Amino acid sequence: MKKLWLSLFSMFMVLILITGCATNEQSGATEEQDKQKSTQENVELTISAAASLQDALTDIQKSFEKEHENIKLSFNFGGSGALQQQISQGAPADIFFSAAEDKFQKLVDDGIIDEKDGTDLVGNELVLVTPKGADTGINTFEDLTKADKIALGTPESVPAGQYGKDSLESLGLWSEVEGKVVFAKDVRQTLTYVETNNVDAGIVYKTDALTSDKVEIAAAAEEKTHDAIIYPVGVIKNSSHYKAAELFYEYIKSDAAMKVLEEYGFKGLN
Repeated sequence: MKKLWLSLFSMFMVLILITGCATNEQSGATEEQDKQKSTQENVELTISAAASLQDALTDIQKSFEKEHENIKLSFNFGGSGALQQQISQGAPADIFFSAAEDKFQKLVDDGIIDEKDGTDLVGNELVLVTPKGADTGINTFEDLTKADKIALGTPESVPAGQYGKDSLESLGLWSEVEGKVVFAKDVRQTLTYVETNNVDAGIVYKTDALTSDKVEIAAAAEEKTHDAIIYPVGVIKNSSHYKAAELFYEYIKSDAAMKVLEEYGFKGLN
């Protein structure tokens, strides 16, 4: 009888082990299916990106969507500071592509972006632009004292504006020209003010200046006059399409995407 009970008990334990293994295998298969489903279902990703990235990202969008037909990209372009505040306040976003490290770091510090899901991707330069063909007499940053109106992004929310203010302060010019400044909501609006001759000059990124045939680059700001211009990009932790967002995050770091960014004047950091 004792042997019978031992035999039955052994069979029972074997049955439990077999059932457990089958359950684990099924669970693993289900997780893998869910992962595949999350990258195969039709989704729309919201990319909150600095306005200066608009042309480059629009080009990158075409090749990315061709390669990933189930993923549509929707862009929210603006000043990095304004975008950061929107995301902090709960606005839907899957990717944040900032023109300033401090705006990006704020989301990392607040736990909205995991540090491992972000990277410093490209750099940029700051330039002084004037309306093409206009005889403004402005050929250097020091010449801005001659201007009646100067376009600049709002420093608190537009990184290009902060970099510009820093440069003017470094050159000892800010106190002389502050009263002439027309503030813009982002760097693209700054460029528009110059293109339409509403101001005598403006301070923008080199990449923005290169997109316009209505402005001329009068001078480039010396790097020592402002912080390094670095663009970090990362995945929002609570993205509702996290796996798809990861695909775009990896794509934006690819050689193909970097080639497009460099064609628009951005600088690789490696």
